[in-house]
Amino acid sequence: MLGASRRSVCTAAAGSRRRAAAGVASTVSGDSAVTSSPDPPRSVVNGEPGVPRLQKRLLSVLAAPKLIGTDNVVSLKLREGSLVGRRYESSAAAVDSSDTPPAEKYEYQAEVNRLMDLIVHSLYSNKEVFLRELVSNASDALDKLRYLSVTDSDLLKDGPELDIRIQTDKDNGTITIIDTGIGMTRQELVDSLGTIASSGTAKFLKALKESQETSVDSNLIGQFGVGFYSAFLVSDKVVVSTKSPKSDKQYVWESEAESNSYTIREETDTEKLIPRGTRLTLYLKRDDKGFAHPERIQKLVKNYSQFVSFPIYTWQEKGYTKEVEVDDPAEAKIEAGDETKTEVKKKTKTVVEKYWDWELTNETQPIWLRNPREVSTDEYNAFYKNTFNEYMDPLASSHFTTEGEVEFRSILYVPATKKDDIPDRKTKNIRLYIKRVFISDDFDGELFPRYLSFVKGVVDSNDLPLNVSREILQESRVVRIMRKRLVRKAFDMILGISCSENRDDYEKFWENYGKFLKLGCLEDQENHKRIAPLLRFFSSQSSEELISLDEYVENMKPEQKDIYYIAADSLSSAKHAPFLEKLNEKEYEVLFLIDPMDEVSVRNLNTYKDKRFIDISKENLDLGMHTKVLLLEPPFTAE
Repeated sequence: MLGASRRSVCTAAAGSRRRAAAGVASTVSGDSAVTSSPDPPRSVVNGEPGVPRLQKRLLSVLAAPKLIGTDNVVSLKLREGSLVGRRYESSAAAVDSSDTPPAEKYEYQAEVNRLMDLIVHSLYSNKEVFLRELVSNASDALDKLRYLSVTDSDLLKDGPELDIRIQTDKDNGTITIIDTGIGMTRQELVDSLGTIASSGTAKFLKALKESQETSVDSNLIGQFGVGFYSAFLVSDKVVVSTKSPKSDKQYVWESEAESNSYTIREETDTEKLIPRGTRLTLYLKRDDKGFAHPERIQKLVKNYSQFVSFPIYTWQEKGYTKEVEVDDPAEAKIEAGDETKTEVKKKTKTVVEKYWDWELTNETQPIWLRNPREVSTDEYNAFYKNTFNEYMDPLASSHFTTEGEVEFRSILYVPATKKDDIPDRKTKNIRLYIKRVFISDDFDGELFPRYLSFVKGVVDSNDLPLNVSREILQESRVVRIMRKRLVRKAFDMILGISCSENRDDYEKFWENYGKFLKLGCLEDQENHKRIAPLLRFFSSQSSEELISLDEYVENMKPEQKDIYYIAADSLSSAKHAPFLEKLNEKEYEVLFLIDPMDEVSVRNLNTYKDKRFIDISKENLDLGMHTKVLLLEPPFTAE
């Protein structure tokens, strides 16, 4: 919703991250990092003339290759010494210097105050989305820098790396998010973090107010669009330190959750200066300090931001094994000629050395963005199992891109196992992404009708607004087009299973999901032509094996005009129905509808390939050739 605001915040987030990387030590205890290292940390080599020592150190650390095993212990010591070997004062603290320019105090625009109050007290039911919002802002800042650098390569002179880094300090309850994006100037901080400006927030507030007045559910499906301010969901205080390539100065923005004002000051502490980007530090509320655990942050990144197009690193504790010698208290006697020597045995044992390092947490190339010709079946199946926690391969998958009026990419799957019957409520089988950022899997028929709720998959759209609300999904023309195309692709995928040479595949599908398709006959008249060929029935000429309507029509006699059926409570009852006699004489095939939903389905279809469905138990049955047969209810007696 905060379109422009999000971008500028990303900009802020960008600068923040660089600085955070520089001051990243402030979020991890220096003692724990040093003691976990096998040897004392080394200091980083001094920077070249004209490059500040910390700036040089930061760029070299963040650009360093990933450490693996014991071969890189020396490199590890170097990184620990430069990054977390010492502890810096928080960027939130005022610099103790007589030359430090005073912080200027600003009042929030009234709409921002109201928005923050809504965010903290009523809008969000799930606090963990704050990280997705802030990572998305950082990604926007990196995107903007990459775009501008095409025409102005000097923007990257302070470092070519474009990434996001997240560090936690569970002891002090802080989270630091660092990006190397475009950063913000002083005026951009005021415009982006203190006013509504030209962002979509004003429109969001208006829509929210109208929905509340009309008692409409105002819950945002993706809780997207309020961007930066979601930081106050979990924070008592937020500090943004940002450096824009357009400015020679670095600025620090600071505000508290219940405050109606914020301050901006120039950063003059050389230890906290960063080359470019944004470092965002969250000082968590007492009840939300659980978010400062590295494992939890890593889990949230994988859930919400796994496919952001820039690498996301999280600060994790790691370890490697090594063999060390230990003394064995047992003594060994060695006889050499007339002399006996006593020798202490030496033993080795395996120990684990702990250290902290950056770990790549996301995949920068989502599988759905790849060319389908380059993705193997095993890769599709692995993605399906990992994404939906399944243990069996799917029956079928469909990977496609839709262009034209609406552009989106998707991968759909038909599961091999059915876990639920026809659901009465929403499922979590479709994961919606907007520009590769996970929005929600909590839908109630907006993207798929209820009878296709068994289909699982991901949908990634560039056309949907980031502030996706329930009302927007229901009313959006884009969503209506997406739904039609998704449904069409789902039917194509199921039809592919039915045409498989292995007949068992579709029998398995029908056993699991036949009732779902029958429900589709009732609920979706628009797609009757797609559903009907997928239906299966027993018949008077095929009581052991299910047949399709196409097979029935193919077996019809030349003079036969209609499709005949009889409803019964069992296969045996249908076989012995007295109404079959006349049709058997003519060798007309009769469908056996033995499931309660079968008869309702064919009545809703009414016709198939211009042939009517006729119940043979009705009076005045027309068998064609201008012959009408009066079938009486048994038993009967002739006079």
